[in-house]
Amino acid sequence: MVRIYGIRNCESMKKAFAWCEEHGAAFEFHDYKKAGVPRDRLVLWCQTIGWKTLVNTRGTTWRKLTPEQQDIQTQSKAVALMVEFPSLIKRPVVETDSGQLLVGFDPAMFGSFVK
Repeated sequence: MVRIYGIRNCESMKKAFAWCEEHGAAFEFHDYKKAGVPRDRLVLWCQTIGWKTLVNTRGTTWRKLTPEQQDIQTQSKAVALMVEFPSLIKRPVVETDSGQLLVGFDPAMFGSFVK
C-alpha cells in the first residue's frame, strides 16, 4: 500500500487520483492541509530527497511569504515553514512501504510507485 500526501483540491492531486482510479490502484490519502505533516516525517523526507525538492516555490503560499521567510538556507528552516504552511509542500508526495518517495505527478513515474 502506498500513501499519497497532498491537498484534495489541488490540480496535481486530481490528476493523481484520476490515475489511481483509472488503473485500479489502492492508496491511502493524507490531506496535509487538514491534518498537516508531522515534523519527523518532513525531516525524514528531507533527508531522503532534500528540502529543495519538497518546497513548492511556484504556488500562492510561497508568493505570500515575506522575503525573509523565502530566504531558506537550512533544512530546519524549510521544515519549520512546511509545518507552519503545509501548502508549501509540493504535491503529491507518494510514499511506499519501503520508504521510497516520489514528489509531483508524472504519469510515467507514477506507475512504478503506485500499483
